[in-house]
Order: sequence, then C-alpha cells, then structure tokens
Amino acid sequence: MFFIMGINQKSDRLEFDQTAVCGSCGRFGHIEIYVVYNVLTLFFIPVFRWGRQYYAKMSCCGSVQGIDNELGREIERGECTRLPQDITDGFGHSYSRIKHCDVCGFEIEGDYSFCPKCGNRF
Repeated sequence: MFFIMGINQKSDRLEFDQTAVCGSCGRFGHIEIYVVYNVLTLFFIPVFRWGRQYYAKMSCCGSVQGIDNELGREIERGECTRLPQDITDGFGHSYSRIKHCDVCGFEIEGDYSFCPKCGNRF
C-alpha cells in the first residue's frame, strides 16, 4: 500500500475591497486582502492547514504589505469592513513626483525617463 501526500503553500483572496490612494505609486486603487497558508494533502484532499499569514495588496501597482493576523481573521469572518489608516498609509513611501538625477543632482518634476540636463536614465 502507498500513500499520495504532500505539503503545499496556497493563497486565497478574501472577500474584501477598499479603495485608497496608494502610498507607493500615488494612484487610486483597490486594496485586496490575501491569506497565505501551508496545507497537508492526502490523496489530493486538504487535511490540515497551518501557518496563516495575511497580506494587503494594492491593485494599481501590486505593492504588498503584511497585516496583523488578528485583523486578518476579523476580515476573513466579515467583521472588519475598512482597514485602519496606518495600514492604508503604509504602502511604500510617501509619493513624490520630484526626481533626482544620480549623476548631476538635477531635480525635475514630472514623468521623465531621462534627465534633461545630462541625459542619464532615471
């Protein structure tokens, strides 16, 4: 007799949607909540789950931030409908449209790919 078993890591998107301005890219997007866990399968049937971790992901740029397991469980049960302000502000860094050239130090505001002073790629 033989057994077909294995350990896999799975992720599920929870039923949660909140709109916010992304701190990483500065665009308006949706916050999606994911749970990642390990699962033991026996004959391709999930038997045991452990190691649950919750993550918030911005839909605009894909920026990801871990959230507290207690808050994640509340979201999973449907008890939490809005994330606290510190989590929504925590994506990336504060957005700034000012770019600094690494070669000449020139500051430019806008969506330029090259420095207008020296031609270096941003």
